[in-house]
Amino acid sequence: MPEVNITAKALISDGKGNFHVDTIALGECGDDEVLVKIAAAGICHTDWDAIQTWNKPFIVGHEGAGRVHKVGKNVTKVAAGDRVILNWAIPCGDCFQCKRGNVHICEVNSPVCGCDLSGHAHIESSKYQEKGIERAFHLGTMSEFAMVKQAAVVKLEHHISLTAASIIGCGVMTGWGSVINAAKVQAGESVCVIGCGGVGLNAIQGAKNAGAAMIIAIDIAANRIETAKRFGATHGIIASKEDIDFVEVKAKVRALTEGRGADYAFECTAIPALGSAPLALVRNAGMAVQVSGIEQRIDFDCELFEWDKLYINPLYGMCNPERDFTRILDLNAQGELKLDELVSKTYRLDDIHQGFDDLLNGRIAKGVVIIDSSEFEEGA
Repeated sequence: MPEVNITAKALISDGKGNFHVDTIALGECGDDEVLVKIAAAGICHTDWDAIQTWNKPFIVGHEGAGRVHKVGKNVTKVAAGDRVILNWAIPCGDCFQCKRGNVHICEVNSPVCGCDLSGHAHIESSKYQEKGIERAFHLGTMSEFAMVKQAAVVKLEHHISLTAASIIGCGVMTGWGSVINAAKVQAGESVCVIGCGGVGLNAIQGAKNAGAAMIIAIDIAANRIETAKRFGATHGIIASKEDIDFVEVKAKVRALTEGRGADYAFECTAIPALGSAPLALVRNAGMAVQVSGIEQRIDFDCELFEWDKLYINPLYGMCNPERDFTRILDLNAQGELKLDELVSKTYRLDDIHQGFDDLLNGRIAKGVVIIDSSEFEEGA
């Protein structure tokens, strides 16, 4: 058992639907590890799914930002005192995929959507003291401190609050990157975005950054359509819950696109029944993108693939954190991509139940847990 170095409050789940705030203890940094004092952690649908289904104890959270507290002897990219954003798809830099530029699907640190006990992982102070407790997505950001590999941090040098920075490492990156990196939308093209929550709004922002001429936001809630227009949508369609096959939505999209369909359509709902929906909205030789990470089995009508349509399912917006986090922060600094405006509401660890309730009931675009209030408004 590693020698205890520091204790911290953290959100612990049993992976069977239950979670609570408890105390953890952390050992000294490993040679290539960074101890981060977490300032803020984003709330994501994936956190909720993990709480319900992982069936083992773990520290919750995979979006976050904070300040480096201590580093191991071989760490060179950051130093104590640096502000950092955490990245959950941690590249080794040397495997088959990393060498081909696909650092988001690193083979060594796979599976990315899991936990690990590598190095000096968190040790819970009572129940899990002997064997340790795993960290969601190798991070466990809903904690006062997180011990992570140095490849999991990106130094933050832009003038921005850690609250806004905390959501870049999943919700922002997934939506924006699916448009910019995966689909490679070009100026003048038309885009549909299905679902205008946190990920969908960032797909909309990505389409705007790409210069798309028409950005059609689709949602069942009128207020979300209005929000989408503030983030760059040029048109809005209110869908009906009964229109599962998107017959009505398809007709409205075609009416806006000269009867042809959109060049691209992005599914951002995580609803399995809508997994094939983007195929119904794109033109022949158009591209449908499943952004939300649906993992359930879906039955497709193969006629939806006619003619020459493409359907892709990128992970994490094909993120290269050192490259993409800087691009996103630069766009924010230039006023071309909203980050602070995405954060609808903030919470404390002790009222995280309300945060998840707001998320599940569509009351927020992005919620953030404030872990360290002293960093809340600091910009540099």
